[in-house]
Amino acid sequence: MNRLAQETSPYLRQHADNPVDWYPWGEEAFTAARELDRPILLSVGYSACHWCHVMAHESFEDSETAAIMNDLFINVKVDREERPDVDAVYMTAVQAMTGRGGWPMTVFMTAEGVPFYGGTYFPPDDRHGMASFTRVMQAISEAWMTDREHVAEQGEQLRELIQRAATPPEGGVSLSERSPHEVLAPIAELFDPRLGGFGRAPKFPQAMTIDLLLRLHANTKNESALHMATTSLDCMADGGIYDHLGGGFARYSTDDKWLVPHFEKMLYDQALLLGAYLRAFCATGNASYRSVIEETIAYVLRDLATPDAGWASAEDADSEGIEGKFYLWSPNEIHEACSDSAIAKAVIEWFEVTDAGNFTDPHTYYSGTILANSRPRAERPEAVTAALPLLLKYRSRRVRPGLDDKVLLAWNAWFLRSLVEAAAALGRQDWMDAARANARFLLSEMRSTEGRLLRSWQNGRAHLPAYAEDYAALLGALISLAELDDANWLTEAISVADDLIELFGREEGGFYTTGTDQERLVARTLDLQDNATPAANSLAADALLRLADLTGVEEYRETAIRTLRLVVGDAYEHPTAFAFALGAIERAITPAVEIAFIGDAAQLVKAVANRVIPSSVFLWARSTSDTHLSPLLEGRGEIDSQGTAFVCESNTCRLPVTDSESLNQEIDLALSNRRGD
Repeated sequence: MNRLAQETSPYLRQHADNPVDWYPWGEEAFTAARELDRPILLSVGYSACHWCHVMAHESFEDSETAAIMNDLFINVKVDREERPDVDAVYMTAVQAMTGRGGWPMTVFMTAEGVPFYGGTYFPPDDRHGMASFTRVMQAISEAWMTDREHVAEQGEQLRELIQRAATPPEGGVSLSERSPHEVLAPIAELFDPRLGGFGRAPKFPQAMTIDLLLRLHANTKNESALHMATTSLDCMADGGIYDHLGGGFARYSTDDKWLVPHFEKMLYDQALLLGAYLRAFCATGNASYRSVIEETIAYVLRDLATPDAGWASAEDADSEGIEGKFYLWSPNEIHEACSDSAIAKAVIEWFEVTDAGNFTDPHTYYSGTILANSRPRAERPEAVTAALPLLLKYRSRRVRPGLDDKVLLAWNAWFLRSLVEAAAALGRQDWMDAARANARFLLSEMRSTEGRLLRSWQNGRAHLPAYAEDYAALLGALISLAELDDANWLTEAISVADDLIELFGREEGGFYTTGTDQERLVARTLDLQDNATPAANSLAADALLRLADLTGVEEYRETAIRTLRLVVGDAYEHPTAFAFALGAIERAITPAVEIAFIGDAAQLVKAVANRVIPSSVFLWARSTSDTHLSPLLEGRGEIDSQGTAFVCESNTCRLPVTDSESLNQEIDLALSNRRGD
């Protein structure tokens, strides 16, 4: 009997018809393991993971392999996106055992949750020096039956290692001992000056590093920081990692030229890259960045939207069982889509479409051309631009990649924040309407009746208590809404912040991944390092610093500083792994530029949203009746019945202004004073 059919995770439901007797993570599985005296086989993956699908097809859908799994183990399936706590604990063990990590992740453990062996992908037969999955399972079972003492010893060693890894460093380092500008040199060492990005293939977008560079440029006018950021953004937008027809970014590029992506499209990448391109647009005015912003938002609102105002998590790399098939083209298909032979020829020449193609699926040898090149989109011929809607319409008739339609709180909050900022900067009321609807959805549908935020929602059902990253991400998004939409969102932000501290906070500093009311695993971890997404502790520290400036509550600031002291030493040594944390550190040691808006101030808000102003906070009271919401607003009103802005810096406020030009002048003076110009 398979128990996954009613789960909220599409990834788990994908395995509901496997011949494997899967359990979801939970006490039922652990009880069965104890009663039958079997080890647990834990398989962790996610819906958009190509190699997860490969192992599923090769092993979990194979009746002979499934029979071995069912005879020897209690089999547990976990969606890493729903259970980041489980994933983090056992990934630590796998990395310790194998020196590498990734998904699918396969772990063998006791009924007490103690791992004793594991790895990532296991092939169905011996190949390339890897033992087959069947042979591994048989060896594990043999050890379990005949050498339990050694298994227990191995498990105890891994338990101790996991617990050590979960113990945060002492937070004794002062934040102000070093300057954030020191990170430029180590980032420059990783920078690819010809093709953009940081490090070698496979290349990941590293949006947070790019954002850090843009903030450093805004503070110091360092042209090297701007060059590294814009070169990377240009190369990604012109490459195959970007969907030139439908908008949005793939997860990463398998080559150093950004040509051949790993085709899965994740909501969190859209959120983080949207923010980076927005900051770059504000810094440079480059129209190509604006196009990427508009197209990426259009992709999410069109293709990832759920009927209830949430946003789905991801689209798969595969369609019809073939990686990238949805995105590839042949010359004949271009001609069919365009009808006009001259336009088709222009498209074929611009994107270098050939019969041979530039991508081949290694499993099926399905080939085609990815619509990308390294030439700037500003040089794109008009005929090609006119053809793009025709190509998109033609592509829409294909079988789409699988949609992971679960709504994750943190991922939605990341995109919500970027959408709010883009809506304010570009004056898009329709985007702000979508942002408000999403915020209301998160605050209502993803909360229990007791007020506890929940992690995952799908088709009208939410479950799993939310984690620290969910609370911290939502807090950041609500603050952005208060800043750029309506100060009344601040009330919800304060409530979320207080719950974050109560449920997840450590007296010594930092935030545990899980709350005091959540399941106890082998170790209670802290998420400290910024990886594909911002760490929970980076998010929390940055948001609490913003909230402290808006509310005057010093407890928020002190909590944030204790958190940042845990990572400040590592952050300067490894800036690309702590890019979001470094932004929070800069905020902690830099006096904030504070801007209050009163009344009908939409144009003033837009003027500010169109700038990169690091270490700043804003707040918009649309009515003077709302000025009680923050000390930043108290005692302030409109000048001559016009929307009015007040700029303050270092406990000094400048004269109120009612027009954008004067507001920008006041901001320039405040920034100049802060820099000591």
